[in-house]
Amino acid sequence: MILAWGLALPGTAGAATELVHATNLKADARLAAQRKVPILVLFSSPGCHYCERVKREYLVPMHNDPSYKKRVIIREVTVGATTPLTGFDNEATTEGAFAATNKVFMVPTVKMLTPSGTDASEAIVGLLSPDYYFGYLEAAIDEGLRKVRVK
Repeated sequence: MILAWGLALPGTAGAATELVHATNLKADARLAAQRKVPILVLFSSPGCHYCERVKREYLVPMHNDPSYKKRVIIREVTVGATTPLTGFDNEATTEGAFAATNKVFMVPTVKMLTPSGTDASEAIVGLLSPDYYFGYLEAAIDEGLRKVRVK
């Protein structure tokens, strides 16, 4: 597989072609706390071609790259969906309600969250400039790591 930024991933035959949908953020938070990494949440919607591009060119390759498992957990939430979701507080909610609580109204939006569910960096709203998007993601992950690994 060739990543959007020109790097090849060895051994990615059979790798995921989609992101993992958030179903239990409390469980994801426990894993993030163990690994000392932030949680990157892509807020998307069906039919959003910018969302598909962000997934295809940036986030799915990151998700499939073993080195990113040590840096971030990546999940997807569908804005407006009634799909059940367990929140960071272990309470039942929906993907749409979680997006609204996080004040996400435009897609794609990428939020970097701490294991407690608080913002770990500025949200990345829209595709912005595709030439710099990978850099925006890297900066958000780095900021998230700094917040999560503070002693």
